[in-house]
Amino acid sequence: MTLAELARVARTLAVTTRRLEKVALVAEFLRGLTEEELPWAVTFLAGRPLPTSDSRALKVSGATLRGHAEALAVPDRSSLTLLDVAQAFSAIADATGAGSRHAKGSALRRLLAAATQDEREVLGAILTGTLRMGVHDGLIQEAVARAAAVSPEVVRRAALLVSDPSELARLALSQGDAGLRRVGVRLFAPLLPMLAETAEDFPTVIAEHGGRTALEVKYDGARVQVHRRGDRVQIWSRRLTDVTGSLPELVALARHELDADEVILEGEVVAAGGDGRPLPFQDLMRRFRRVHDIDAVAGEVPVRLHLFDCLYASGRSLVDRPYAERWEALTELTGARFLAERRIASEPGEAERFLREALAAGHEGLMAKALDSTYTPGIRGSRWFKLKPAQRLDCVIVAADRGSGRRARWLSNYHLAVRDGTGGFAEVGKTFKGLTDREFEEMTARLWARAVEDDGYTVRVRPDVVVEVAYNEVQRSPRYPAGFALRFARVTRVRDDKGPMDVDTVSTVAARYEAQFATKARTRV
Repeated sequence: MTLAELARVARTLAVTTRRLEKVALVAEFLRGLTEEELPWAVTFLAGRPLPTSDSRALKVSGATLRGHAEALAVPDRSSLTLLDVAQAFSAIADATGAGSRHAKGSALRRLLAAATQDEREVLGAILTGTLRMGVHDGLIQEAVARAAAVSPEVVRRAALLVSDPSELARLALSQGDAGLRRVGVRLFAPLLPMLAETAEDFPTVIAEHGGRTALEVKYDGARVQVHRRGDRVQIWSRRLTDVTGSLPELVALARHELDADEVILEGEVVAAGGDGRPLPFQDLMRRFRRVHDIDAVAGEVPVRLHLFDCLYASGRSLVDRPYAERWEALTELTGARFLAERRIASEPGEAERFLREALAAGHEGLMAKALDSTYTPGIRGSRWFKLKPAQRLDCVIVAADRGSGRRARWLSNYHLAVRDGTGGFAEVGKTFKGLTDREFEEMTARLWARAVEDDGYTVRVRPDVVVEVAYNEVQRSPRYPAGFALRFARVTRVRDDKGPMDVDTVSTVAARYEAQFATKARTRV
């Protein structure tokens, strides 16, 4: 399959608005691929240079891409195939260490030199993450089902256990219905994480869980999935990125501290200060992003693991077993060490006391889990709840990005700003969360009426639409003019009763940032 054909399909998908037509186009394209080409085609159609299960990164900026492309003549014709592109992307990702910049540049130039203008455009969009065709994982699942002539339900079930869409497509089109039905929990094939609904009060949670619920501390850390067989250990993040190399102390723990040879466990990694208090989430992310000089950063940002689930042990899947049984297995194979702090509660009062203790210790809040709940990968539901108090700020919207996929007709990613003390506004983050479909439509109309600049992707607007924004933490951020960013920001309501001069200030945000260290530790650097 040629890159030119992928570019043709990409152009068609970009102007196709009907979902069923997109599904048919993708399905037809997939049917014409070899088993070796399939995973890469799905990866590229989803706008990714590498499969989601691949932990490598290409690290090619838009400026670098433009610089190389402008210096090269454009051929009239091309014979590039999808596998040629896959090989080039892999070569770029593999270039690390001394001389890597030159090696990456050479591989990129060879690829671009062989590509026509249309092909360069699609390559650039894939490399920079700007291929916007509305081809998300859900649509790919539908297209895979159609291409393989299997039930969409069978594909969706397999997708919960095969977290990489490219591998799902390969299985479906090479092994069909029988192959998909054979898919189960497998070591070193990460599962999508089970998700939780947000709850506001304990009486509702306890009633929903039949009068008793298991409360676990919700740590201000990063969720991980740990797989071990013998001495082999791999660790994945919540987004199924392989972070094994960044967490050597957790690899050692999994090898030497677990009383089972084969396990899949879930837990939360927390960065800890010298006094035992948690460090801000931002410090933990320094560990996850670091791939070199791990020993040095490990000394600055030590981590702790708090395990909360056992999905597989000694050759047996536990995802269909109740939570209480999985916790018992977890306790046994860890010797009751490294576990999330937990209590069983049947009264709102005892749950509230536990929440206060967790917050005072610098944690985010609590998780509430039904004792009879099975583990459902990738599914959000009321069997698990998260309860964490959110802080709020009044912000003004200064710009919005065009949406994609289902949100393609809306302006749906809002640039949030606070007053900067000089009569202007400083951005503190973006969010597309919090509004209903009808509210998105209404907000889109309001913002278009205030548009002052449009670059085709971001629309700058007059800053007079005020929104109340809930968030969970303030982080330092050189990316935003305010110097801070709101973590997990979401719009809670539009404040038509307030004007732009009523919104909060950068100094308020700075004070909120400092107040966090009443319960959190600071790094030495």
